[in-house]
Amino acid sequence: MSYHWNWGILLSPVSTGEPTTYLGWLISGFWVTITVSLAAWVIALVVGSLFGILRTVPNRFLAGIGTVYVAIFRNIPLIVQFFIWYLVIPELLPPSIGNWFKQLPPTAQFFPSSIICLGLFTGARVCEQVRSDINALPRGQRNAGLAMGFTQWQTYRYVLMPVAYRIIVPPLTSEFLNVFKNSAVASTIGLLDLSAQVRQLVDYMAQTYESFIAVTVAYMLINLVVMLLMRWVEAKTRLPDYIGGK
Repeated sequence: MSYHWNWGILLSPVSTGEPTTYLGWLISGFWVTITVSLAAWVIALVVGSLFGILRTVPNRFLAGIGTVYVAIFRNIPLIVQFFIWYLVIPELLPPSIGNWFKQLPPTAQFFPSSIICLGLFTGARVCEQVRSDINALPRGQRNAGLAMGFTQWQTYRYVLMPVAYRIIVPPLTSEFLNVFKNSAVASTIGLLDLSAQVRQLVDYMAQTYESFIAVTVAYMLINLVVMLLMRWVEAKTRLPDYIGGK
């Protein structure tokens, strides 16, 4: 193989004159990916849980709201949603808010657009996980809560959700990992995350293999940490007599 390996170039100053190295670019993209993904996951978990509960309540109107949310955010390609949030939504806001947003520095526009888009997209998937787990619980648990005098929402809060959240950890792990992988699509609107930085590294270093291997290792590190964290959470929250329980 005639390819000339040069890992040391990662420590070289960037040719753009910025006070950083190519490795610094990579680390910057790493933290952008972490920040956007974690913020989006918080939104996904909160919104997904809310709409997942709505899809299981005995109220057709509220359940219909949850169904519409899932239908919209699961059936539109993620890349299209990113461009909608970045280019279209600001035009639909009141002029004062829309103009304020468009006058922000590009980075300040990329971050909220990416976080909201990724969070709501993932939330639709979390919603289905929550809905399926609540529906999988024995009907007697809901009836027991109501028989004790709890309201419908108190039954969800004190009886159903504490159990559902414990048995939902394994599928949520998959969605948590997907947040980090799907964040790469945000580079299409200009966010300088890991996937965007690899293009910069290739363009400026002309060392293709080193660039892609370094970014691949970064993504693998993220996934490894997430899997170990979620495995620990699963072990701590596991319920006997349920799937995965002892």
